[in-house]
Amino acid sequence: MKRTVSVLAAIGLTVSLAACGANKKDTAAAPSKSAAKQGGTLYILPDAQKQSFDPAKSQGLAITSLALVHRRLTTWDVQEGKPTTVVPDLATDTGRASDGGKTWTFTLKANVKFSDGTPITSADVKHGVERSFAPAFSGGLGYHKTLLEGGPDFRGPFEGKNLSSVETPDPKTIVFRLSRPYGDWPWVASNPAFSPVPKGKGAEANYGENPAASGPYQVAKYQPGVEMRLKRNTHWSKETDKIRGGLPDEVVFQLGQQASVTSKRLIEDNGDDRFAFGASFVSPAQLAQIQGNPGAKSRLVTSKTGAVAYLAINTQRIKDPKVRQAFQYAVDKTTYQVATAGSPALAGDIATTLITQGINGRQQYDLYPAPPVGDPAKAKALLAEAGQAGGLDNLNLVVSTSNNFPEKAQAIQAALARANIKVTIKTLDGEAYTAATTGPNADYDLALSSWQPDFPSPNANLQPLFSSSEIGKGGYNISRYSNPEVDKLITEAQSTVDPNEAGKKWAAIDKLILQDSPVVPLIYTRNSFLRGSKVADFFIADFPAYPNYLKAGISQ
Repeated sequence: MKRTVSVLAAIGLTVSLAACGANKKDTAAAPSKSAAKQGGTLYILPDAQKQSFDPAKSQGLAITSLALVHRRLTTWDVQEGKPTTVVPDLATDTGRASDGGKTWTFTLKANVKFSDGTPITSADVKHGVERSFAPAFSGGLGYHKTLLEGGPDFRGPFEGKNLSSVETPDPKTIVFRLSRPYGDWPWVASNPAFSPVPKGKGAEANYGENPAASGPYQVAKYQPGVEMRLKRNTHWSKETDKIRGGLPDEVVFQLGQQASVTSKRLIEDNGDDRFAFGASFVSPAQLAQIQGNPGAKSRLVTSKTGAVAYLAINTQRIKDPKVRQAFQYAVDKTTYQVATAGSPALAGDIATTLITQGINGRQQYDLYPAPPVGDPAKAKALLAEAGQAGGLDNLNLVVSTSNNFPEKAQAIQAALARANIKVTIKTLDGEAYTAATTGPNADYDLALSSWQPDFPSPNANLQPLFSSSEIGKGGYNISRYSNPEVDKLITEAQSTVDPNEAGKKWAAIDKLILQDSPVVPLIYTRNSFLRGSKVADFFIADFPAYPNYLKAGISQ
């Protein structure tokens, strides 16, 4: 599951949007105008010091870094102006359900090979899935780990055992037997763990530095803190892969690039930077600078929407729903927009629902109608009804140092103060923040976070954040929300194979959760990225809110 959404999680390792009225064309992605051609070197500038292509450890999206090197059973068809759909990748289709959705069968395409020319078999896919269970290779998306029969007790293939619920009756067929019906299994099969790893390999800790490749590229050179250089995989077949362009001759990740420096380089657009794009969000200060630079502005790509930013309320400490509902009126969402990107247009639309914009089944509603700047009087009245007429004192708000969250927290703090809710901000680095909010002990009252689904389904919006099974132990239910009725309804919705029927159930769950007010939805964030003048076909579709690395190339 995705954690507080960060650029690193999306690019270095991991949904169709019906845009609401505020998403006018002038705030949408501005793609490069010229078409990419075969050849050249594409440079990608991440802020991470290290790069790993280990699928078991990855939370990478199906259209970013990892997918240049690894294929999966299924993948995403991401195009501008069209809903994102799940499509076959290594498999011939998106899976065939039986037993009411508890069993899923896939058949591999012919002529799919590893970078050494070895044919990819169902046993290799099974080994890749099994390998993700090994404690030494944890950290990747784990939907399958609890869904597969026997998964919760399995510890990987390196102890001489196999997972019997993954069957390979022949080299082209793989069957998954789940512990319960699960309609979103085709999306789960697009997760990194469903990339093939040659059977008998992958036990080494540094496997991700030079893995067996099934995508258009393989690792040619790796220097931590300097670069990861990819070269062509000559055994990749475009005929079997309709999603990846495979256009550049080389793809080079220049590692450890400070985001502000990257933006400055791309604004100046000199030398190899003309053939590069930034993997980090453009900061609010530089967004403002770019608006006055026509050349750079033409190379800025901004998503229509993205993650839902939210204020989590620790329900184990703030137990009265009426008190929690007061926060819905106390928050000034307009100021939060400004703190996010300098302007509402670049920051994203104000959020009132938990399911993000454009996900199938999402219904627009607002349980707590108030001006965008909040309604402190209404908040105070609710606190008084709950016996807190004097307001709330000594609450602590934890935030991560990443993505301008400290400044955003100050906007929240100021708004709450107007409703007599006094908050102290506690800033933690990324790992410390994750440990504090997802660990067994919850020593905070409020937490500021954001969440983009791992795939375009309400399931990926709601289950990770609000199922009681996700409290502590690394789960991302940081509001510590537990409602047996919601748990039951989540299971029922997950078991519904028909997406339209499932969508109706998820919409009802969305509203039911928000009635309890475990979080305050703030905005549906927009992400902005900058490219060099020679980068072509660089765009952000409706989902996810990140550039499609698989289509980008060089204009010549």
